[in-house]
Amino acid sequence: MSSSDSAALRRTALDALHRSLGATMTDFAGWDMPLRYGSERDEHVAVRTRAGLFDLSHMGEIAVTGPQAAALLNHALVGNIASVGVGRARYTMICRADGGILDDLIVYRLAETEYLVVANASNAQVVLDALTERAAGFDAEVRDDRDAYALIAVQGPESPGILKSLTDADLDGLKYYAGLPGTVAGVPALIARTGYTGEDGFELFVKPEHAVELWQALTEAGSPVGLVPCGLSCRDTLRLEAGMPLYGHELTTSLTPFDAGLGRVVKFDKDGDFVGREALQEAADRAAAEPPRVLVGLVAEGRRVPRAGYPVVADGEVIGEVTSGAPSPTLGRPIAMAYVDAAHSAPGTAGVGVDIRGSHEPYEVVALPFYKRQK
Repeated sequence: MSSSDSAALRRTALDALHRSLGATMTDFAGWDMPLRYGSERDEHVAVRTRAGLFDLSHMGEIAVTGPQAAALLNHALVGNIASVGVGRARYTMICRADGGILDDLIVYRLAETEYLVVANASNAQVVLDALTERAAGFDAEVRDDRDAYALIAVQGPESPGILKSLTDADLDGLKYYAGLPGTVAGVPALIARTGYTGEDGFELFVKPEHAVELWQALTEAGSPVGLVPCGLSCRDTLRLEAGMPLYGHELTTSLTPFDAGLGRVVKFDKDGDFVGREALQEAADRAAAEPPRVLVGLVAEGRRVPRAGYPVVADGEVIGEVTSGAPSPTLGRPIAMAYVDAAHSAPGTAGVGVDIRGSHEPYEVVALPFYKRQK
């Protein structure tokens, strides 16, 4: 990459710190982000067994405020956002009028008329534009808050203990998919119990000028229990083991939530019309009558790693396509998520393979997720 290319990339408030830690940096959705600091396998294992620290400041934060903020979000998104209690969060999606998924989102209700929408980095502008357009006629404001936040995540079984040592916020009372304002290491933060690793953990939304101070405090508090900084590479293998979809892989504009097996996020019974309702109702009826391809897990019998786009085969026929694949540090074998024909989607289905450069490698069909933490 030329210096002019890298100069065009956006940098988080923690950029210099990542470089001082020897991070391998990569262009991710126009941001210069840490891919790994050392061994991605070691970082992955640290999150599964101890704790990991992530810079997620590339995520897209959008504030939606005003008397009709709830009504706007109910109209713009597929979920029932008006029913989310203050201090709680919800996983949802924003779809096109034809039902195609524009992005999957987490929406936090910060106050009665104040919401924080968190979009994927690659789709932040698309989501911002769609919400702005869909706000016409509503007494609500959509504001780009990407520069207002740095986002730091601490994930893994040791994360509650690490955070407790730095805050007097009621972490025990903080449920999964909830958020509360508090102070962490003297820094004002929105403390959210959400994550994308399959482990317990927290995401901390803070002002960019407080990011370095908070990162260093978390590093110090976590070092006795083995916390390590983690890059995007292990974040991907962690979410893959946890069966969590990634936009651009399991979710795209060519799929509706029903095609992705996530029809549960679409709430037809909420008040008012919403964008994509008619197309999504048709997709729901179609899925009920004739199941579309099903998202399944595949575990390799051999050592070759499947990649996104590789065909899934059975009896010489293509029956599906890999959407994500990687070596699984927890299982010790390559794994993949794939959309396959309903007839081959049952766990244990015999004769399924992945076409890896012309060679049909045998794979076992399993139910997702591959990994579930012990509560």
